[in-house]
Amino acid sequence: MKTTTEEVASLAAVSAPLDIRRLSSDDRAAAGRWDAFVDTCPEATFFHRAGWQRIVTEVFRHRTYFLYAERAGVLEGVLPLAQVKSLVFGNSLISLPFAVYGGVAATSAAAVEALEGEAQALARRLSVDHLELRNVGRRHADWPLQDLYVRFRKKLAPEVEANMLAIPRKQRAMVRKGIKNGLSSEIDSDPGRFFALYADNVHRHGTPALPRRYFEALQRVFGRDCEILTVVDPAGRPLSGVLSFYFRDEVLPYYAGDELSARDLAANDFKYWELMRRSCERGLKVFDYGRSKQGTGSYSFKKNWGFEPEPLSYEYCLYKRDSVPQNNPSNVKYRWLIETWRRMPIGLANWLGPLIVRHLG
Repeated sequence: MKTTTEEVASLAAVSAPLDIRRLSSDDRAAAGRWDAFVDTCPEATFFHRAGWQRIVTEVFRHRTYFLYAERAGVLEGVLPLAQVKSLVFGNSLISLPFAVYGGVAATSAAAVEALEGEAQALARRLSVDHLELRNVGRRHADWPLQDLYVRFRKKLAPEVEANMLAIPRKQRAMVRKGIKNGLSSEIDSDPGRFFALYADNVHRHGTPALPRRYFEALQRVFGRDCEILTVVDPAGRPLSGVLSFYFRDEVLPYYAGDELSARDLAANDFKYWELMRRSCERGLKVFDYGRSKQGTGSYSFKKNWGFEPEPLSYEYCLYKRDSVPQNNPSNVKYRWLIETWRRMPIGLANWLGPLIVRHLG
């Protein structure tokens, strides 16, 4: 049987070597190919987009290693990595800091193996304490696992009213309370109002605020795929805000903030309903409520909306430590930071915050 030209080319591509390359921050063509792959790869998330390299490098000044697997000019996988050095929490290689999802996104098992192998080799060359891959699902049964976090996701109904009725009764009453209070939502083109709400909120909870320039960079790099919704009272006073990411047919509310009176006015409940309503009207199909630590108020709040938790599989390779790092309130050092931060004047906290939070990842 005669072999066609197309079949010869296909066989040649299959037998071609799989190359692991590093994305250059100034190679726009390669970044475009990276994002085109991410847009279609089922395993990819918003946090696999090439724009994160620019943000992590320029805003937080961490060294990035965005690796991709390529065979005969065709991408088969990507792995975004960044090195985070901290005097308190050690030296780590993470996919990806400041992200809830990471790890390898690939279309072939060979690409997964090659990229993870290169990541481990890189971790040893950099002499880090550990390698952390923020996978959604378990990949390595023999790797240490951080099982503290879960995510909440739910499909959106195509009709707005169906989404309202899907909210459990008590939580739905809170949404309707916000509506009766005359609250409304607005889309902001800059992070000014949002940052004020966010910084005040995290200060009350004892957490350093990310810098305003980070939110500016998110809007600049991701454009329409990064949106800020602000809830205002009838007088136009901002009460609560949320910064969301959009990826394919999903919306992911990621950063939020509010003022003290927001709770009494049900502004937070109204805020997420407005985001859900707008997303439904936009034709989106999935509402990703994001990550929460088990046993926290955030965890309970999301369950009250009828969302069920799904475990996240953050996996580790340990090189210079004996256990999985705990960069969270279960760590005594972290609890001390929280109590100190709560007592600090907010002006000082906002000035010092960016110097500290860049190491938390």
